[in-house]
Amino acid sequence: MLQASEENRINPSDIENIFVRSERTGELVPLSSLVTLRNVAEAGALRRYNRIRALTITADLAPGYSLGEGLEFIQSIVPEEAPEAVYSDVKGDAREYQEALIAFVFTFLLSLLIVYLVLAAQFESFIHPFTIMLAVPLAMAGGLFGLYITGYTLNIYSGVGLIILIGIAAKNGILIVEFANQLRDDGMDVTTAVVEAAKIRLRPVVMTGLSTAAGTLPLVLAAGPGSESRVSIGVIILFGVVIATFFTLIVIPVFYNTFGKYTGSPGFVERKLRLQEKDISAQGPAKQGQRRSTPQPAE
Repeated sequence: MLQASEENRINPSDIENIFVRSERTGELVPLSSLVTLRNVAEAGALRRYNRIRALTITADLAPGYSLGEGLEFIQSIVPEEAPEAVYSDVKGDAREYQEALIAFVFTFLLSLLIVYLVLAAQFESFIHPFTIMLAVPLAMAGGLFGLYITGYTLNIYSGVGLIILIGIAAKNGILIVEFANQLRDDGMDVTTAVVEAAKIRLRPVVMTGLSTAAGTLPLVLAAGPGSESRVSIGVIILFGVVIATFFTLIVIPVFYNTFGKYTGSPGFVERKLRLQEKDISAQGPAKQGQRRSTPQPAE
């Protein structure tokens, strides 16, 4: 690449000092007679993003607004103000936020699936795990309500709290359903078994719920650097556990009474086999006694 020295290319008029040789006559011709100069405002560099020519706009969040609200505003205003051929995308902190949100949704759904499959293997039923996990939406609603009244937002830390609530909320349902199945193994009907299970398991459910809620108070009352992340987790767990504990004692027995009649208790087959074994063992000595008392024919 041929280039003039820096002192000879400072001003646009310096092009008049450059001569090129004519191919037809062999004479030197000033370059200014062959080209036209005009001033144009253009970008110093043409940047691309995702292999498309792009223009990067940076902005800071106003006080009181979250990153999610800022992204929602940008995504709503770009179609209104920009031409149809223009589309928007994010990078930097905004892109990391979106990727973290997608990863959280995947992790949350995977946690639900794993818990459901483990409960299905434990209770040998696909209906009992569904009944137990009805407490999970209640706990999530309570956690989100806690975020709303405390003014915190749904972020990666509060998302971790929601995942923790899956196991905590399912615990209370397991206590009731497991004990109801044991009562059904002893011969009780579905309604009587679930009512007795709710009565007997009331104290353990309340005690575990209160102890878990009390354990989150240090997180809720945390102060100092990084306290916002701990407070978000604590608020989610505190409100989620309290509301899930209260409604579990109502929702789980109702749904167990509704759907439990379509399932057998895990020990139903074992109990039936034991009864048959008792009948067989009771009939055995009776038959032997009948054989011994049968008179022998005279010779």
